Amino acid sequence: MKHFFALFIIPFFLVACGSKPESSSVNPENWKKRTVTYQLSDTMEKGTTYLSVYSHIYSMTEHRTHDLTATISMRNTNRLDSVLILKAEYFNTRGDLIRTYFDNPIYIRPMETVEIVIEQVDTEGGSGASFVFDWKRKAHSNEPFFESVMISTSGQQGISFTSQGKKIRK
Repeated sequence: MKHFFALFIIPFFLVACGSKPESSSVNPENWKKRTVTYQLSDTMEKGTTYLSVYSHIYSMTEHRTHDLTATISMRNTNRLDSVLILKAEYFNTRGDLIRTYFDNPIYIRPMETVEIVIEQVDTEGGSGASFVFDWKRKAHSNEPFFESVMISTSGQQGISFTSQGKKIRK
């Protein structure tokens, strides 16, 4: 029985440990379910928001870092109107585009939150990572709210902090 167990469990761990983690985000199938399938109105107001995100932070020296998990929240603060997110782009510290999360505009229902998760093992963004969101909303409705929460735990020590988006000119 021990040999039977070893024959199946050990190869499983070897494959699991050697595989590279996927790029973090909400399941891509969920983006497809949120895709806007109708013609976007020209009367909607456009905006762009910048959000700082940290894949890691420095500790004691510039040579020691703590890797972080980041949760990026896209929030609709309207009670009646949906907002549209046209694009969510993730950049690294050098300003290079790492990835774009969806190819077509998505909607966020009233009072809904949609999240992107950057896993702790995904350190490609670095200490100066950021998101840029392009969005649309109905005139006189609230702008979407963007926030990131970074966290790391090791032993009995934990680090967590937040960052809020800032509207910028495109």
